[in-house]
Amino acid sequence: MGMGCFSCFDSKEEEQLNTDHNNEKVVYKREEQPMVPPRIDMLPSGLDRVRSSGNLSSRRESVSPRDGSGVNISAQTFTFRELAAATKNFRPECLIGEGGFGMVYKGRLESTGQVVAVKQLDRNGLQGNREFLVEVLMLSLLHHPNLVNLIGYCADGDQRLLVYEFMPLGSLEDHLHDLPPDKEPLDWNTRMKIAAGAAKGLEYLHDKANPPVIYRDFKSSNILLDEGFHPKLSDFGLAKLGPVGDKSHVSTRVMGTYGYCAPEYAMTGQLTVKSDVYSFGVVFLELITGRKAIDSSKAHGEQNLISWARPMFNDRRKLSKLADSNLQGRYPTRGLYQALAVASMCIQEEAATRPLIADVVTALSYLATQSYDSSTAPASGHPSTRAGRPPAEKAGNDDGQRLEAYGSERDDSPREGVPLNNKDFDREKAIAEAKMWGANWREKRRAND
Repeated sequence: MGMGCFSCFDSKEEEQLNTDHNNEKVVYKREEQPMVPPRIDMLPSGLDRVRSSGNLSSRRESVSPRDGSGVNISAQTFTFRELAAATKNFRPECLIGEGGFGMVYKGRLESTGQVVAVKQLDRNGLQGNREFLVEVLMLSLLHHPNLVNLIGYCADGDQRLLVYEFMPLGSLEDHLHDLPPDKEPLDWNTRMKIAAGAAKGLEYLHDKANPPVIYRDFKSSNILLDEGFHPKLSDFGLAKLGPVGDKSHVSTRVMGTYGYCAPEYAMTGQLTVKSDVYSFGVVFLELITGRKAIDSSKAHGEQNLISWARPMFNDRRKLSKLADSNLQGRYPTRGLYQALAVASMCIQEEAATRPLIADVVTALSYLATQSYDSSTAPASGHPSTRAGRPPAEKAGNDDGQRLEAYGSERDDSPREGVPLNNKDFDREKAIAEAKMWGANWREKRRAND
């Protein structure tokens, strides 16, 4: 879709880096934000509310960009009183989340009865007025099944609130980490489905939006889950327009969350779509391993997920150790290797060697269709595997392909696999195989239609 109206956005930023040692997150104090209009009256309803506090009805407003591109931004506006009523005056029992930006409450709109999530920005917090505008504009212009839907906003006086569709299953983080005893861990099929959907959301931002949008804050807590564990990306306050024309990157101060930022971005401030691909790789590894990106409770040397996992990619005897113990061995060995191949490509140190997100979507779309039946399939994580014995040596297991050729022998899978134990990891071969997975899968689907 066209996004020419963003050409009038200001890109100046002044931030100070701060570390929250309790949550191991890097947060930023922002004086100015990227991708924002220089005048707040691009959201006229906010000023209208200040000038005419007696007007309490919600309505639809169209915001016309100054560059005359003809793109209209439509968003429903709410008064603070309406959202206070929806959340029972922001009662603690309605609180469903919080962060550096402020609080998120579950509410019900009195006018329609719709259940919503209301994000109330802390007036003294990290998310400023400009970031608020970025999110309103972004989510008003960008629409995809794997992006959260913005219903509206409130800009009454100094109050800044965002109203989203309510996501009943919370965030991916809620289902991966620190699970209570009575909460069932995600099964393998669901994890692959979530990864594929989240990748499609990124693909839309990178390849469908024009100019491309770099999400810049891809992490498990920003992936929200609808019914059926359908994933949607949320929180677009840090999003930034990608390079256009002959530019290879955009330069900006580092913003994001510690543990998810791509190394070249963290060191140089040079941002590309491949920075998002790296962050996706971190989250995908979280899905596979069940570990946090940064976990200070782990032993020294295991606190950083990437630093802990990367050496294991080169030792086939250790690959099964990367699977989440909560899976209790209920995953396809071949599928684990294929997933690890994708993750390994995404977290390459050099940005140029990472795949495009479209290639990742192709591979994961295939993996997500390969349903694993834990009731009939043998557990992959049996004692010999956990002890380091290569799965290829297992007898009588139809998943016992050699690691160097882990591909399925069925018609819908490639004949050859990626040699993960080869230190000179062949990215081009891996990408070609990922495309083959998807191409064969699509051909089989067409033949069956």
